[in-house]
Amino acid sequence: MNNTATTLRVDLADRSYPIHIGPGLLSQGEMVARHLPQRKAVIITNTVVAPLYLDTLKAALAQQQVAVDTIVLPDGEEHKNWQTLNQVFDALLMRRAERKTTLIALGGGVIGDLAGFAAAVFQRGAPFIQIPTTLLAQVDSSVGGKTAINHPLGKNMIGAFYQPRVVIADTDTLKTLPERELSAGLAEVIKYGLIGDFTFFEWLETNMDRLVAREPAALAHAIQISCRNKATVVAADEREEGVRALLNFGHTFGHAIESGLGYGQWLHGEAVAAGMVIAARVSHEMGLVDDQCVSRTVKLLQRAGLPVRGPRLGVNRYLELMGHDKKVEGGKIRFVLLKKIGEAFVSAAVPGEALATVLGGEGVDDT
Repeated sequence: MNNTATTLRVDLADRSYPIHIGPGLLSQGEMVARHLPQRKAVIITNTVVAPLYLDTLKAALAQQQVAVDTIVLPDGEEHKNWQTLNQVFDALLMRRAERKTTLIALGGGVIGDLAGFAAAVFQRGAPFIQIPTTLLAQVDSSVGGKTAINHPLGKNMIGAFYQPRVVIADTDTLKTLPERELSAGLAEVIKYGLIGDFTFFEWLETNMDRLVAREPAALAHAIQISCRNKATVVAADEREEGVRALLNFGHTFGHAIESGLGYGQWLHGEAVAAGMVIAARVSHEMGLVDDQCVSRTVKLLQRAGLPVRGPRLGVNRYLELMGHDKKVEGGKIRFVLLKKIGEAFVSAAVPGEALATVLGGEGVDDT
């Protein structure tokens, strides 16, 4: 193994698995091969990632005598749907994939979510490996076993909890990441600081310029801390019955933005960034946090190149879209709010006036 790699672990009893983080891991075929029940695998990727990294991974697996098929899907959140999922099933069946054929997700969050859901239900469960190639996927979506596709009425509404056998995050893939995608990933990084790690939030305030400049040491540190935070939460609450809901900070509003505008118009991390500011402003409107909490949140997101206002959807439309959120319980929307930077909580007791005040201001530029 590349001796600059860091390995973390998601502790889930017999479904525990490692997260390997470091440069050059795509060419380390043995890191994948040791997790295969048989030497057959199908790599699921997309038209953007395939030209960059598919050949490297295939060559690494060939050295381990792994027989590999590939499925290359169109790129974009708008393709995370039943039609694309069925393309995967068609390809798996035509290529006579078996129950022990491992599905390898090579790409960002869309590929990871879609391939993971395919693995969860193909022949009632096929082995699955995550090889995330975007910052957002490396720090968030590849870890924890949430898999899903979108529905026109709501994001990630159809899916399953299904853990991978290993997550391999090759930090070299971030070198080719478009600037907008890097920023989108930084939204999820900042989230970890806001919801439960004030020390990390302060580190981000000091080092955000290094992250935007893609300094390898800074990125590696941010990925490791983010994954460690997520692994701890997932180990404590795999199926989001308690503390794991905190990881959805900004997501209730963010998912409304994504579905309200049409999937793919805003990147997931962009919508989450705006959603986190909305959540912070609602917390402020309720008297939970002070002005400084909101301003520090806004400034850090802006330095990461992220939006800090949602689109002007209108209060009623926001509420309608959020009514389809997975966190609705007993007919009430459950919001993740802040008590302070580094401490979040879940509440369904949010005054309608506070929501109306904040959501009514969305779409208005800050001056």
